[in-house]
Amino acid sequence: MARTRLIQAIHDGIVEEMARDPKVIVYGEDVELSIVGDLRGVHEQFGHDRIRNTPICETTLTGMAVGLASAGYHVVVQMMFSNFLYTGMDAIGNQMSKLRLMTGGQMELPITIIATIGGGSSNAAQHSDTSYPMLMNLGGVNVAVPATSADAKGLVKTAIRSPNPCFVLEPNGRGGDQGEVPDGEHLVPFGKAAVRREGGAVTVVAIGRMVKPALAAAATLADEGVSAEVIDPRTLVPFDTDAVLASVAKTGHLVVVDEARECCSAASQIAAVVAEQGFALLKGPIRRVTTPNVAIPYAPNAEAHVIPGEARIAAAVRELLGRTGRSEKVLA
Repeated sequence: MARTRLIQAIHDGIVEEMARDPKVIVYGEDVELSIVGDLRGVHEQFGHDRIRNTPICETTLTGMAVGLASAGYHVVVQMMFSNFLYTGMDAIGNQMSKLRLMTGGQMELPITIIATIGGGSSNAAQHSDTSYPMLMNLGGVNVAVPATSADAKGLVKTAIRSPNPCFVLEPNGRGGDQGEVPDGEHLVPFGKAAVRREGGAVTVVAIGRMVKPALAAAATLADEGVSAEVIDPRTLVPFDTDAVLASVAKTGHLVVVDEARECCSAASQIAAVVAEQGFALLKGPIRRVTTPNVAIPYAPNAEAHVIPGEARIAAAVRELLGRTGRSEKVLA
């Protein structure tokens, strides 16, 4: 295994798929000097017909993707920030997510859209949203959120090979994180969660960039005698409900950590599914740790205040288990 930066792992997955399949093409804003690693050498290798810079017009990028995919290409679109999905939403919501159903399965749309999500880098309100809830609601696209280098490469390769539209959302601020990536062919299946830390007292489901602070909180809680199990869903659509329910059956408690805003968040959906399908497994209420329903501020201290971190996650677990002064009084 080689230690690779997360952003480089995405780059490597794209390059491998371009070499494997001549129908894979890549385009986007500044893609030749890409946020997904340095693709200058790739441009020289594959040529202008397969990797190309585009104007700053997300409506055009998503519309082109539908046309190219319907013509038989496997399209990879670099959208940079997930906020830019808003301006390209017509083709995403009205075409990508619906055409396979509307054509009775005759049309496949192998489209992979890559974008960063979340805050943590003082990119301000228009570049810091965690936008997967709106994609989850469409019903016709896959949504992957890698938290490790190995998953970043494996999920992007799986996405590119999928006949359906897929969004691979890179956690902002984690691109430089290094992790081991298996040698050779490496694919990560959609709909299969990973247990990042085993435990028996509480289940913590952490999405994307939230995996790292959740693991830090679990380590802190372990020093206090609390054994937390940390689950990384890896994909939100499809979602590994069975893995979460199996963990809750063991622990009896659930905390969901999600950088999206509280209202209609992925955490809300996960909590609803567990309450519906696993209510008898629960020994207490489900806790969500999310971003408040506000725009992400630019100032680093204000940004850190609204985005979930280790302290908020640990506090939510303590309160759930009755280990804070406030909870002890309530339980008494």
